[in-house]
Amino acid sequence: MKYREALPHQPYNKVAIAALLLAGAFIAILNQTLMITAIPPIMAEMHITANSAQWLTTVFMLVNGIMIPVSAFLLQRFSTRKLFISAMSIFAFGTLVAGIAPNFEFLLVGRVIQSSGAGIMLPLMQTVFLLIFPINRRGTVMGYIGLVISFAPAIGPAFSGWVIAHHSWRLLFFIILPIALIDIVVAFFAMRNVTELTHPKVDVIAIIFSSFGFGGLLYGFTCAGNNGWGATSTVLSLGIGAIALTAFILRELKHKAPMLEFRVFKNFIFTLGTGIAMIGFMGLIGAETLIPLYMQNMREFSPMESGIAILPGALVSGIMAPITGRIFDKIGARLLAITGLTIVTLSSFCFTFLDTETSFAYITVMYAIRMFGLSMVMMPVTTAGLNQLSQHLIPHGAAMVNTMQQVSASIGTAILVTIQTTIAVSAKASATVANPAIHGVNVAFVVVTILTVIALGLSFCIKRPEAKMRNKKGRIKFGLGKS
Repeated sequence: MKYREALPHQPYNKVAIAALLLAGAFIAILNQTLMITAIPPIMAEMHITANSAQWLTTVFMLVNGIMIPVSAFLLQRFSTRKLFISAMSIFAFGTLVAGIAPNFEFLLVGRVIQSSGAGIMLPLMQTVFLLIFPINRRGTVMGYIGLVISFAPAIGPAFSGWVIAHHSWRLLFFIILPIALIDIVVAFFAMRNVTELTHPKVDVIAIIFSSFGFGGLLYGFTCAGNNGWGATSTVLSLGIGAIALTAFILRELKHKAPMLEFRVFKNFIFTLGTGIAMIGFMGLIGAETLIPLYMQNMREFSPMESGIAILPGALVSGIMAPITGRIFDKIGARLLAITGLTIVTLSSFCFTFLDTETSFAYITVMYAIRMFGLSMVMMPVTTAGLNQLSQHLIPHGAAMVNTMQQVSASIGTAILVTIQTTIAVSAKASATVANPAIHGVNVAFVVVTILTVIALGLSFCIKRPEAKMRNKKGRIKFGLGKS
């Protein structure tokens, strides 16, 4: 199939391009958590263990994490139109394979294919948004990305729980498939090329190092959460990941046209924003892991109920994301981040007192308040950091931010689950705590609170915005001061 490319100077519909990217990213990110409540019926139908079934979620995040760093290279190698249509086509094909899978191996292959396309979508969307919208509107448009990032994974468990309660788990894929196909058809006519193509050479060695580096770390942290830090699989995966990632970074720093530009971290504001976002994302995924664990395993709530408990928080975050974006365009990231992280810190602290009598309403309301605070943090600090980068570095910055968030999600889950289980075992052995498992969850939330306090401290380092500080090209810089 031949693609007719629009040249960068030709007119294009920004709203149509943004809508296509948002729809594609939404269903791609939704699939990260879609399988969580589908695991029990899949285990029963395909006669597999829980450890095997968990791979349906793990492998999606793993391949996602491998593909995101490669996306910076792909964005410079292929046009926006080709890359979007190809990524969505791969995702749609994987969805079809998973939906008709006759056995577990077939289903796992479908998930791998799905995540190969999905891993490109978020960096592609962020890069295109930053290129087609002026800097004084980036907060608003990036707010819609925040809506997708926070809302899509949060509704996954509740949505899949409802579907599975009334229909087969296969329907989950056949609901997603037509949306993906419609997005591809519309993109064929509406999508245009807006990225700058430099046609870098394929560095096979760098791709191998990157895949083993990020893939090894992500898998290692996942193993740590499931099997413990001392397990052979954990130590081996983290060791291989660390060595490969070190080799990848050293190779990229020496390369004149690197696949992924690590020099973006020379910019203090970008590094600061990425660090705060990582802590925020670690807390987000950590809470989404701990709360269902507490509700289902320790309080005997159903998976559907635990999904409903976090749904209002997702709705609040989704509503707030565009509003926060507009506020960011006016006042910058500093005040938003400080206010949001203060709310997140206090609400996280409230989760350190869970017990056998904690009500469903308390969990739901406090989680919604926590998500309200988090909506003021994630996209503003990320956008503020990316705004500091020159145009040719934006694809690298977007890929780096998303890679770091994937890594932080894996690290956060592994650390918090390990803390919860270790404290629970210790408390049970000492027989000094009435409910050791719940005590473990409370201590894990203490760690979340401490991490949030650290992020709050870092947010004070964000410079106050100057109303109209222009760079050499005359564009307005909002949100942060000098880097």
